[in-house]
Amino acid sequence: MTGSAPRSKEDFDDEMALSETLVGSRIRHARISRGLTLQQLAALVDCSTSLLSKVENRKANPSIPMLHKICRALGTNIALLFASAEDRDTVVLRANERPVLATDQMHNGIGITLERLIPALPGNLLQGHIHIVQPGGYNDGTLEHEGEEVGYVLEGTLEIVVNGKKYLVEAGDSFFFHSDLPHSYRNPGDCVTRIVWINTPPTF
Repeated sequence: MTGSAPRSKEDFDDEMALSETLVGSRIRHARISRGLTLQQLAALVDCSTSLLSKVENRKANPSIPMLHKICRALGTNIALLFASAEDRDTVVLRANERPVLATDQMHNGIGITLERLIPALPGNLLQGHIHIVQPGGYNDGTLEHEGEEVGYVLEGTLEIVVNGKKYLVEAGDSFFFHSDLPHSYRNPGDCVTRIVWINTPPTF
């Protein structure tokens, strides 16, 4: 059986441009729907009003920790910001056709890409992605939120810091922790790291 043809760089770039446009618009819509001004949401997120304005207008690509803070303040999660109308009827996500979320927290094109494994729907209890972390890529800050997380390293090396303790995991290793513990991660190696990462409830 023939698989799907790999997406080109241009396909990914087009998808990213559309996703980023939707995310900025959805953040602005959610903020206005909740009666929050830019200044009020910026205060909740602990960022400048100008940066938040740039995010809403697709002039800045926020890091994962910043997206977490925005979503927490708006009562949503990252996946729902990127959700599409097709998600409700999705049962199978084909290889090379999974929705992709990219971050640019290092401001030079090196960072983290998330391929969604589970459709983003309100009420879902599980959320899963393949985290693709470039050499030197990291999540730019400590995360803390409700839930639990489990990961399985497909390839490469990942350094995880959970509650101040550092762990090095490699291909074939798995990990689990409670999400309310401060945690962060980075790729300390010289090759791409890929991790199947599941968390509940949905926060990404």
